[in-house]
Amino acid sequence: MTGSDGQGTPGRDNLRVHVVIYPGFKSMEAAGPVNVLSYANRHLAARGDPRRYEMTLVAPLAGVIPSDTLISLEAAELPVAGPLATVMIAGAEDIEVALARETALVDWCRRQAFGAERFAGLCSGSFFLAAAGLLDGRRATTHWSVAALLQSRFPNVRVDADAIFVQDGSLWTSAGVTAAIDLALAFVEQDFGRDLALAVARDLVIYLKRPGGQSQFSAALTSQMSGPPGMRDIQTWLLANLDRSLHIPDMAARAGMSSRNFTRLFAAELGVTPASYLEGARCERAKVLLLDSDLPMKTIASRCGFTSDEQLRKVFLRRFSLTPRDYRGRSDRGRSDRGRGPCNGKIITAVSIASPIRDYGRWSTVPPEADRQGPAVAA
Repeated sequence: MTGSDGQGTPGRDNLRVHVVIYPGFKSMEAAGPVNVLSYANRHLAARGDPRRYEMTLVAPLAGVIPSDTLISLEAAELPVAGPLATVMIAGAEDIEVALARETALVDWCRRQAFGAERFAGLCSGSFFLAAAGLLDGRRATTHWSVAALLQSRFPNVRVDADAIFVQDGSLWTSAGVTAAIDLALAFVEQDFGRDLALAVARDLVIYLKRPGGQSQFSAALTSQMSGPPGMRDIQTWLLANLDRSLHIPDMAARAGMSSRNFTRLFAAELGVTPASYLEGARCERAKVLLLDSDLPMKTIASRCGFTSDEQLRKVFLRRFSLTPRDYRGRSDRGRSDRGRGPCNGKIITAVSIASPIRDYGRWSTVPPEADRQGPAVAA
């Protein structure tokens, strides 16, 4: 790959994007967004739209830049003239070493950020923004493994360790690795609309709905990390049967245990009761359906295993301090926001990329506060 991958004739209607790399950058965080925008260009061309993303790989020193893998990419030198349109800075495996070495990049961020329409730190790339003082007093995220480090090194940053990506004004930050794809899809949606972003997501065979505020840990991922195989199996079964009326004896029988022993072991392995886990997973699926569909509340409640839309409303309000209707309305406002000015730390919702009737239960998110809630009311 060369420094320029514009796939279009340069022009004032093109959207210029600079992807910043440096020795040891995470290759997927550069390649992922570039692929998203390249596919967007193909769809724009097919639709007869003359606009394109005009992409350029840049680095503190021009040349062939080695990544954290076998892949190396050729990059031009960081631009000194502005203003810039969109900038995306990749993260590194050892961000502390990269920060100490790439002081010129930190200085460049400080000079260029506020002239850019969008300035993004991908994964641990957010550390460059923080080191430049750009994130002081602002909300930001990063990969979960370095979130505590970001907070300790830069205490003025309001670190949201759980979000997939966050927008605060013109500054954007994303979580680890593949979250850079989610952020790039959000850019496509913001620039050209939801339909184009959906088309790109389908091209890339991305099935998961990933709102910016979604947790970095899905229920499925949590289940893979939690407990012995038998306990992981029961979690997978629960997530695949959320629409059913499930009770502790049903779960215990599935696991081949007594109700008492199952409840004790489940809580010991996951740190949450089976009922609370089930309620959290049902809320996850409800979130996805609220964002991805126009289904009425009664239908959503039924598909998620709640006894009624009123039960859905009460549980949602207790867990998230807002009603399902408010959650849907807030997300609709986020999708319609095409502005790039200050937005008081609003989390922007990414695109929907699959049918709303798909079985999302196994892919959605149990919010961290679910572990602190009481037992669910079995549907």
